[in-house]
Amino acid sequence: MSRIKCIVIEDEPLAAKVLKDYISAVPFLELQGIFKDAILASEFLLKNEVDLIFLDIHLPKLKGMAFLKTLTNPPSVIVTTAYHQYAVEGFALNVTDYLLKPIEFERFLTAVNKVNVDNRGNTESVSRDFIFVNVQKRKVKILFEEILYIESQKEYVKIVTTKHEYLSKMSTNDIEELLPGHIFKRIHRSFIVSVNHIDAYTAEIVEIKGISIPIGRGYKDVIERL
Repeated sequence: MSRIKCIVIEDEPLAAKVLKDYISAVPFLELQGIFKDAILASEFLLKNEVDLIFLDIHLPKLKGMAFLKTLTNPPSVIVTTAYHQYAVEGFALNVTDYLLKPIEFERFLTAVNKVNVDNRGNTESVSRDFIFVNVQKRKVKILFEEILYIESQKEYVKIVTTKHEYLSKMSTNDIEELLPGHIFKRIHRSFIVSVNHIDAYTAEIVEIKGISIPIGRGYKDVIERL
């Protein structure tokens, strides 16, 4: 099974360690190296194939955006910075995503999953059957097959599984991006359900394990297509 080969270009040791730890927690990522400046990274790229670069903006010797412009055939790039004003320039250079420091793991995972999807055309698809989410400062592994439904609760989402319920600080949109679309369907602004666990449904509700979940007005076609 192919993994996405990545490098980190980051001159702050703490930020580099955070990215290293995050990468090690994602099975389909393979860290090739960490570089304190873009010059050292350029030398590595001349001799090695890389699928993804985590690129800081404020680097010594050569700034991140300037370095990016020197690449004739760049791999996927995820920009990491504490400064939001570079976002427009980053997306103009076709970066995959733009992460603001301090970076939360869920946001990191959302970004690298975009790279995973983008690379399916030229690398072997990496199949996953789980996600990791932050629950009370712990990263908890949750199997897709165990998830019944997900409910938005202001700044949190409640993930209801066959075994437990979890509260994680993230948006419904963020977790929806992490879930395989053929298994999980958004049926309401506040609810995502597992198709595999639907016991019955009407035009107004979906029933899962005795729980009635409302279908939003703008989502009725989702159920009809099931």
